[in-house]
Amino acid sequence: MRTGMLALALGLLCLGALPVLPSVGMLVVIALVGLCCLPWRARPLGLFLLGLSWACLSAQQALDDRLDSALDGRTLWLEGRVSGLPEQGARAVRFELDDPWSRRAQLPQRLQLSWFGGPTVASGERWRLAVTLKRPQGLLNPHGPDREAALLARRIGATGSVKAGERLEAAGPAWRNDLRQRLLAVQAQGREAALVALVLGHGAGLAREDWQTLQATGTVHLLVISGQHVGLLAGLVYGLVAGLARLGLWPRAVPWLPWACAAAFGAALGYGGLAGFQVPVQRACLMLAVVLLWRLRYRHLGVGVPLLLALDAVLLWEPLASLQPGFWLSFVAVAVLIFTFSGRLGAWNPWLAWGRAQWMIAVGLLPALLALGLPVSLSAPVANLIAVPWVSLAVLPLALLGTLLLPLPVLGEAMLWLAGGLLDGLFRLLAAMAHWRPAWVPEPVPWLVWGLLTLGVLLLLLPRGLPMRVLGWPLLLLAVFAPRERVPHGQVEVWQLDVGQGLALVLRTRHHTLLYDAGPALADQDLGERIVLTTLHKLGVSAVDLMLLSHADADHAGGAPAVQRGLPVRSVVGGEAARLPAVLQAQPCASGRQWQWDGVSFSLWQWRGAGDSNQESCVLLVEAGGERLLLTGDLDAAGERAWTRDWQATRIDWLQAPHHGSRSSSSQALLDATTPRGVLISRGRYNAFGHPHAEVMERYRTNGVEAFDSAVHGALRLQLGAFGRPSGLREQRRFWRQPG
Repeated sequence: MRTGMLALALGLLCLGALPVLPSVGMLVVIALVGLCCLPWRARPLGLFLLGLSWACLSAQQALDDRLDSALDGRTLWLEGRVSGLPEQGARAVRFELDDPWSRRAQLPQRLQLSWFGGPTVASGERWRLAVTLKRPQGLLNPHGPDREAALLARRIGATGSVKAGERLEAAGPAWRNDLRQRLLAVQAQGREAALVALVLGHGAGLAREDWQTLQATGTVHLLVISGQHVGLLAGLVYGLVAGLARLGLWPRAVPWLPWACAAAFGAALGYGGLAGFQVPVQRACLMLAVVLLWRLRYRHLGVGVPLLLALDAVLLWEPLASLQPGFWLSFVAVAVLIFTFSGRLGAWNPWLAWGRAQWMIAVGLLPALLALGLPVSLSAPVANLIAVPWVSLAVLPLALLGTLLLPLPVLGEAMLWLAGGLLDGLFRLLAAMAHWRPAWVPEPVPWLVWGLLTLGVLLLLLPRGLPMRVLGWPLLLLAVFAPRERVPHGQVEVWQLDVGQGLALVLRTRHHTLLYDAGPALADQDLGERIVLTTLHKLGVSAVDLMLLSHADADHAGGAPAVQRGLPVRSVVGGEAARLPAVLQAQPCASGRQWQWDGVSFSLWQWRGAGDSNQESCVLLVEAGGERLLLTGDLDAAGERAWTRDWQATRIDWLQAPHHGSRSSSSQALLDATTPRGVLISRGRYNAFGHPHAEVMERYRTNGVEAFDSAVHGALRLQLGAFGRPSGLREQRRFWRQPG
């Protein structure tokens, strides 16, 4: 039985590793072979093949429901009904639209839309909207999140920005939206948004600083409804019935166990309905149903069977769940607890068991966090040791009971006020812990090292006294001290990051790092912090030797303060040093300055006759082993001609497209003087400026210059000095990825 369930789960989980999906005909053949294997000893193989075919068919259905490429970037009038809880931000409202309809095209079943400066949108309303539709895609950077996979897992077939619209039909009884407004209106000591997140699973109102605190302390799961919340509430209800039975207060004629299981599951379903039955809640209810059924009827099968049953049930219900990091973290955490506490001899002190559980989860989740490229919270064991009972035993019961008693304003609001005060105290404590031990963003490790590290974790999870357990410690240290590939002497590893309509390039020699521009920062979107800084950490950069900001425009220098806050920056040079934030202490670009790092030559240039910001761009020429890269910022054609005069038509191999491929740049004079092999273009998909211009792209083609575009290829990596060609992250095939 266990073997068959495990084989089925492995077949379902193989989906995420596939570079392409098999054809429908091939899947039918695989399913038929699987069915033929079931009556024989090859039953595990049959279940594996059936799981694989079902997962692939489900994924293909989601892919087929994505926006047709012919409609990509087009603006259409459409109608649809708002679902979920819209997120009303300072600049825009974001919401999902179900079953959209248009007279001009067939549309996906679910859209994710943004309306900048739009009116208030409520769940259940029907709207007629003019929407610029886009195929689901996102920024793709080394070891970073894959938004395309996340959208597919939620079966979002297209994203879009609303240009205009009119409400066709008011919302019906939208009790969740009404309840959210009611919770936001109560006095909860400034923590109304946190109560909404806890009760309704809607965390959009939480401040950015609160999210950072939760992430740094590994406690995000406490404020976003997950399996833990559903399980805790079910456990409280089950424990209440069991306690009454133990005290003799339960009617003897009524068997307490079936009633305890039924009441626990009913409470879980009620809480799930309150949270909108999102995918994590569906997964939690399925897992809980399996566990309660095991508790009621099948305890003799052991504790591992419920986990396998829940895993199979969740994946059969939604095979794409395995594309979400939360799926892996939740199941790994439960598996670690089962492995830690099952089969141990003797009874444990409850407080000792609770502390051991937090320590073991922190250790057990380390391989999963490394594989998923997620930060590792160093304060999580201590933070969760305090925060989990704080929320579970005090805040959550008060918040739910206060919500239920809102029709009695004095009593309900008093409970919510008290719950808000407890949440405020918790956030203050967690902020102190985050400051004490910030989250660690580890470098990715090779798969062989990851396997040895996982073996070390398994050894440490074994009971004390078992032989070989002590070897877990040196294997665990591989997460920090693993051998990593270094840049060869005389070469430069160049990463042009995918930062949308902006620019950020990381140049690493053997012992030094240079950052050329730091990405855009606009309103609440600081890509310097979200992408540039995170990527530097994941590349193993402990300090930036030089941050060179071509000029002061926000799409080039906006992310610089965030980088400086997050990493030591030894020197800052700017093309417009006087216009940069004073905190950067930037020095002016010294035209003609040259230096060498690890056998690589660097040279700066700036046009003395510059008349505007773009013309003042600080230009960097890098030469490694005779191969040259020219970084130009937003230099225009006049500045390009000045550069060719000053540098006497230096031949280069790779050109960073001046001004993102603007029509005013990449002149024929520059291309004639430098004869580059290829050009690196950094720009945002569907940017408002039309970059790169069609005339510029034609000029590149006419001159035999190969274009590498971040909007098409994702982040680009070039090993300067090896005389290879750039490679984009989208070249790493995944079945859900599509060209830009």
